[in-house]
Amino acid sequence: MFKKTALVLALTASFMLPAAVHAEDMIVGLITKTNTNPFFVKMKEGAEAKAKEMGIELRSFAGKVDGDNDSQVQAVENLISAGAKGILITPSDSKAIVPAIEKARAAGLLVIALDTPLDPASAADATFATDNFKAGELIGQWAAKTLGDKAADAKIALLDLNANQISVDVARDQGFLKGFGIDLKDAKKMGDEDDKRIVGNDVTQGSEEGGRKAMENLMQKDSGVNVVYTINEPAAAGAYEALKAVGKEKDVLIVSVDGGCPGVKNVKDSVIGATSMQFPLLMASKGIEAIAEFAKSGKKPANSEGLDFFNTGVELITDKPADGIESITSEDGLKKCWG
Repeated sequence: MFKKTALVLALTASFMLPAAVHAEDMIVGLITKTNTNPFFVKMKEGAEAKAKEMGIELRSFAGKVDGDNDSQVQAVENLISAGAKGILITPSDSKAIVPAIEKARAAGLLVIALDTPLDPASAADATFATDNFKAGELIGQWAAKTLGDKAADAKIALLDLNANQISVDVARDQGFLKGFGIDLKDAKKMGDEDDKRIVGNDVTQGSEEGGRKAMENLMQKDSGVNVVYTINEPAAAGAYEALKAVGKEKDVLIVSVDGGCPGVKNVKDSVIGATSMQFPLLMASKGIEAIAEFAKSGKKPANSEGLDFFNTGVELITDKPADGIESITSEDGLKKCWG
């Protein structure tokens, strides 16, 4: 009788395990900077596909514009209240979001930053991202090699994201400058360089319109700009339109980061000279898998060797390869854009 009772109790207990360990009962949140930028649209697609495959309920949120921290804070609070098991987030403000993230982690949620690390990075349980410094460095090296001896007299316009000095913005900008051969005063800060080749920095909010306005501003400062670094490909497209409007589009080398299909097509059409391709779909799908594993076993994802984040890779896309810099063509890039 005792053995039978114990068996019944054991079976009853097995059905009383926390619902969160079962994928079909699990809520995972995805919070992106906006829901209009193609990069974040693709990230959402990756998360949705993996969540559907695993039977997980995905709840998606986004800021109204890039830099909208308040909407992201509200999304975190909503997910805590909903009993979510984890959150994937591309922070609009790497520092300002940290108190909300700390609250989520204290409530038992696994928090994974995607693409943009928190500040400090340790505020999240893990980060799945491109090596953004490497992405910038690749396009900087390519630009310098492409110009050859003319690089010594370049006039460079830097079209950044915003004035908040967020980690992804800084890493790409500073990586580009290092790759181009410019001395970095502080690799964690934009705009403190004193190299005379730098015309200046302006902000784009990562949009085409922002890129156009920033390019116009910097051309007013120096009409001889011949190298343009952009935070992403929508900003690059805007910069190109501003240059085209004054007949200078063929005289300027534009480089960027993202590797989205529209951006790769712009490489093919010679709008962008080279871009560093990221893989947001992979970031999101791997993030969903990591939260599911955490719910099952309590195991958190590990970083790539030698880095403080899980590296999802980067590839240089250009139709004008430079000696010593590994790259693939736009034709090949279009087969794998944002994988």
